Amino acid sequence: MAGTAGTPGTPRVLRAMNDRAALDLLLEHGPLSRTRIGKLTGLSKPTASQLLARLEAAGLVLATGTTEGRPGPNAQLYEVNPTAAYAAGLDVTPERILAAVSDITGRTVGSYELPTPGRRLAQPVVRLVTDALDGAVKAAGLARDDVHRLVIGTPGAFDPNTGRLRYASHLPGWHTPALLDELAAALPMPVEYENDVNLVAVAEQRLGAARGHEDFVLLWNEGGLGAALVLGGRLHRGWTGGAGEVGFLPVPGTPLVRQVTKANSGGYQELAGSQAIPRLAREIGMSSIPSTPYAEAAATLVERAAGEDTVLNRLLLQTYATRLATGLASLVSVLDPELVVLSGASLTAGGEVLRALVQSELEELAASRPRLVVGDVREHPVLRGALESALATTRDEVFNTSR
Repeated sequence: MAGTAGTPGTPRVLRAMNDRAALDLLLEHGPLSRTRIGKLTGLSKPTASQLLARLEAAGLVLATGTTEGRPGPNAQLYEVNPTAAYAAGLDVTPERILAAVSDITGRTVGSYELPTPGRRLAQPVVRLVTDALDGAVKAAGLARDDVHRLVIGTPGAFDPNTGRLRYASHLPGWHTPALLDELAAALPMPVEYENDVNLVAVAEQRLGAARGHEDFVLLWNEGGLGAALVLGGRLHRGWTGGAGEVGFLPVPGTPLVRQVTKANSGGYQELAGSQAIPRLAREIGMSSIPSTPYAEAAATLVERAAGEDTVLNRLLLQTYATRLATGLASLVSVLDPELVVLSGASLTAGGEVLRALVQSELEELAASRPRLVVGDVREHPVLRGALESALATTRDEVFNTSR
């Protein structure tokens, strides 16, 4: 019996699969000729020509320039049409909202930073979100309706069972029960919400140190200490969205903290979080401790210690590495990941020197021995992950030619 249109194996679906393969190749390699696309996809020249004509008519690819410097006639080159769709991302902290808009190729075309200082917000969250998004949209020369999808990254996570933000009491204004409905009503595009550290893992998996890895842990240490868990290639969020909230993890070396959600802290955060580093520096007798906010001061101290080989610097890094490995040992003992990515300024500032110390300590404390690497995505990794997440879904929708 012949299959109906849209059934797997029918010409429509096979054409759509070839279309998507060609679009992904153009995203990966940049402009390609018809012949090159045919070779990379295994399609004949006539089929590749039909495919490109179809995608060009759909507004998904553009003819752009020709090959030069090769024997024979110049060949027409094709690229993904960057204006086929746009996606946006937001990185929310108590101090500011970073917003950016990307075209379908992943190029950032507009960005905006909205300061939100202080514990009390002068404006409702919905207004802050729309103002930040509109700032990036305007910088891109677009309208709000041009954005296909928005991903918002926040500390903590929205509980899928209740819709309320958990694990982020330090983010004022984001805990009202009606917030998600209010944002959905105010924004014309689909909106997704994701934990900020999870988005860093998305960025590292697609663009950075975790490319090609299906099972890894990302340890983040900047404003707070957290982790992202990628198992079988997918983010593991947990029943309430709280998987990876390792700041609450009880660890040796700190008092047992009870009612940690009210205290918004726990053993591992107190032991190895960014705020612990300036305190440790004072305890071991270091001078010239920065008076900047603790996350910035921690990164400065770690970078200085990794770059100047002195007795006190070695002691700071070794003690910090032991503290980091103490919590990591519990994670890797349960998850047995292939890889651990160290990210966030208080970790990346230590570079290879700190990474090697943590690796050595972890091998003493845990039976499984994953490889540790320093994260590659350093510039606004939460925002980059939000954009990558929004782009992935947008491409699945816009590049689907089976309809």
